[in-house]
Amino acid sequence: QLQASGGGLVQAGGSLRLSCAVTGSIRKIDNMAWYRQAPGKQRELVALITTSGASNYRDSVKGRFTISRDNAKNTIYLETNSLNAEDTAVYYCNADVVDSRGRRQIYWGKGTEVTVSS
Repeated sequence: QLQASGGGLVQAGGSLRLSCAVTGSIRKIDNMAWYRQAPGKQRELVALITTSGASNYRDSVKGRFTISRDNAKNTIYLETNSLNAEDTAVYYCNADVVDSRGRRQIYWGKGTEVTVSS
């Protein structure tokens, strides 16, 4: 239902662009978000974007990460810049959707791994 891509190995200070597309039969997508989970830590919200494009970020990524969405493609993006070792994690996308049967559901992608080397 959610397919994330774009992760990889990058040097500190580098950039990656993550993408996540909602597939399948759905009626509506509301908020979409990126989460991440570092080894041994809890999953945390990185950035969220509403249908109108309003966004918010966790403090540690403000000014470095940018979330955006293409409603026509049911896709969100996370532009990550000035990456550091603390950004190393598996990044998951999340979507609040109304499916083809009218049920509200939360979809999670499988995750894409980001590794920042110092």
